Amino acid sequence: MSNVIVLGTQWGDEGKGKVVDLLAPCFDVVARYQGGHNAGHTVYLNGRKLVLHLIPSGILHPGTLCLIGNGVAFHPKAFLEEVAALEALGISVDNNLVVSRNAHLILPYHLLLESIAEERRGNKKIGTTSRGIGPSYEDKVARCGVRVGDLLDLGILEEKIAENVAEKNELFRALGFPSVDAGEIFREYAAYASKVERYIGDVSFLLAQQTAQGKAILFEGAQGSLLDVDHGTYPYVTSSNSTAGGVCTGLGISPTKIDAVLGVTKAYTTRVGSGPFPTEMSDERGRRLSERGNEFGATTGRPRRCGWFDAVGVSHSCRINGIEKIVLTKPDVLDAFETILVCTSYGYRGEKLASFPTEPWILEKIVPQYREVKGWKKPIHGLTDAASLPAAFIDYVKLIEDLIEARVAIISTGVERKDSILIDEELGGIVDPRKIRASLA
Repeated sequence: MSNVIVLGTQWGDEGKGKVVDLLAPCFDVVARYQGGHNAGHTVYLNGRKLVLHLIPSGILHPGTLCLIGNGVAFHPKAFLEEVAALEALGISVDNNLVVSRNAHLILPYHLLLESIAEERRGNKKIGTTSRGIGPSYEDKVARCGVRVGDLLDLGILEEKIAENVAEKNELFRALGFPSVDAGEIFREYAAYASKVERYIGDVSFLLAQQTAQGKAILFEGAQGSLLDVDHGTYPYVTSSNSTAGGVCTGLGISPTKIDAVLGVTKAYTTRVGSGPFPTEMSDERGRRLSERGNEFGATTGRPRRCGWFDAVGVSHSCRINGIEKIVLTKPDVLDAFETILVCTSYGYRGEKLASFPTEPWILEKIVPQYREVKGWKKPIHGLTDAASLPAAFIDYVKLIEDLIEARVAIISTGVERKDSILIDEELGGIVDPRKIRASLA
């Protein structure tokens, strides 16, 4: 059995939720390794839309063990609301979900700190969701964070909250903001503790047990590779490692236990928030993409910026993640276009760049070099058979494969699980296509 990472190759919103949900029948365990409730993984179940923010998408499959790793910034209230929403739909959330005791908590002062920081940036705002995730990671690195395991000892929890609040209040007062109340925060989180404690465990040890038993594990990434705090368009990035390396540190598992990395790639490009976007379209075509693709953030509802497929950025992601196979999502959004542009390279100061520059001041000035291809002008929405695909679309896929040096293994033609074309020869060695088809029958 293979242990596979599923992650985004662009600026997030590639459709990872559907892909994890589609592949879950091939795995015993689905483990989330980074990010927080800023993620929004959208899954459609029998026509009903579900958005998961913290809990892995595998939770929709009975018998699948779901894990939230130490690399996740954990908000207890958001977690409990998500559990309640799932249970209201008849989805079991009990001993099939474990949260790492080493994950760091998001506390009320983190939200306030992030809002203040964003406001003070003026026209250089990062465009964060202001949900406190970045400041939680800051406390983690500063070695003063409060962890999920601290919920198991209320004395320790109260002490740590008091120490942090004393320090944070000095900053709030200096900036002219009201202080926060340590006692109030402690009482709120003590109440969460009694409800969360049954989910808390040693995720790293549990993963070791699962791999020793030969269980197959799917590692679920959040955001996208171009938002990685080290390898993305810094500082317009998320606060964690959304690339493949984040799996080992975010779950406590050896890299030798990982067999493959499957990239999820949208057939065009979107971005939420601030930051450079070389192929962005601010014209009528961009608006058409946004409308046809329903491009609004699953977590915040913010409109996504839209642009043509950027092979330079995706190639960068494939290289740093070791991606050889991708899932191509939302190509049906392009059905109505007479012609389609694909960014094949970047020009900067009259020269062709050899690689993707992560510096925003360079990306803001690059000139994308495009190749124009014919649109297929035929609906591919909902198709499940590769033989039914238009020739022009197949040419588009081959062009993308050549540019990013990775093969398309699955084509997603809609939001439902069944709206998928499996390329058996490309999926081999990653998952068993027969298991996926059996789950869809």
